[in-house]
Amino acid sequence: MYYQGAVESTANSESGSRVFLYEVVGLRQSEETDKTNYQIRQSGSVFIRVPYNRMNQEMRRISRLGGKIVSIQSMATLEQLNGNLAANSANGDSNKGNVETTSVANNATDKESRKKDKKGNTMTEAKSKKHGDVPVNIYRPKDPFVGKCLSNEELVGEGGIGTVRHLKFDLSGGDLRYLEGQSIGIIPPGVDKNGKPEKLRLYSIASTQHGDNLDDKTVSLCVRRLEYKHPETGETVYGVCSTYLTGLEPGADVQITGPVGKEMLLPDDPEANIIMMGTGTGIAPFRAYLWRMFKDEERKINTDYQFKGFAWLIFGIPTTPNILYKEELEEIQSKYPDNFRLTYAISREQKNKEGGRMYIQHRCEEYAEELWNMVKDEKTYTYICGLKGMEDGIDAALSAAAAKEGVDWSDYQKQLKKAHRWNVETY
Repeated sequence: MYYQGAVESTANSESGSRVFLYEVVGLRQSEETDKTNYQIRQSGSVFIRVPYNRMNQEMRRISRLGGKIVSIQSMATLEQLNGNLAANSANGDSNKGNVETTSVANNATDKESRKKDKKGNTMTEAKSKKHGDVPVNIYRPKDPFVGKCLSNEELVGEGGIGTVRHLKFDLSGGDLRYLEGQSIGIIPPGVDKNGKPEKLRLYSIASTQHGDNLDDKTVSLCVRRLEYKHPETGETVYGVCSTYLTGLEPGADVQITGPVGKEMLLPDDPEANIIMMGTGTGIAPFRAYLWRMFKDEERKINTDYQFKGFAWLIFGIPTTPNILYKEELEEIQSKYPDNFRLTYAISREQKNKEGGRMYIQHRCEEYAEELWNMVKDEKTYTYICGLKGMEDGIDAALSAAAAKEGVDWSDYQKQLKKAHRWNVETY
């Protein structure tokens, strides 16, 4: 999955993921700008925070005021990068090439810390990670790793919508290590509209920690080429980094940073239940999870992790040709019917109970009782990845199911998050 930066940026609520920072130049002082809270200057840039649902409206407004948007950044991405810099400063780490790690272990004795919600339901904190420290920012924007593109394959079938590519990069000669659920940064070549080097974009890793070649020397991404209509001109605009990556030729160099992220890490418990709900390229981390759980070659080398739990993927896509990794997903379902359940929400082909398009939130409503029963199990971990718009529908479905037992879903969900059993990465 891709976290959009510039016009392609990641997004979350007012604290980050659904708010964007517009850098604007050329705003003129006028009666209309006097009514705004913009700090108009004769030169330089003005920075404006814009909620996702007002992006197009604000673009038109800025245009009327004579301004020009030179960059759009997700507040979530900026906050993450600032947090990494702050952590580095606090640690006194001035060596860019050094490996920086962050421990996720909460209890050295591996005892379970229990909490209860208002209804007395017992919540269990996640256990310490057996794999120890999590690698973070081994390579930074000022000193990226230069890998090579090994392959670039189309994932959308004939008659599908758009283009999505599976890219594999060679990591030989470097020290880039990662875990399932993390992301890497890609720095596209060239300069932006300001004449400055292009900024990195973050993408969820689509391969296991061993890579698609199982030799610990590759990393893979699932990238959709971003395209949208310009709100003023109506012309089609293509994302800078996504266009660069989807058109990358095998053998080409690529600048890579990271890895980053700890929100989406899998638990070490091989008997855990894993619920995955995703849309489009949000399949990326789930592909990594499923390959680690079920692929024969992976199971042979993961001697300390032999998955015995239950995994359920609810995958939202517009058409059947847009089912990414379809053959491999259905092979796993066929081979492990007792351990893996695969449910599609194909919006332009399937109908919900009201007769409208079938989205992932409708599937959650359909299976709300089953999902709620799984979520209550302290061995269940839920992961949501993709478009943020699905979250409200998921919450509504589970809220209704929980209410039947007198449980307030909002309170219960907060406890799940504290226990690292409800994990979300949406934009």
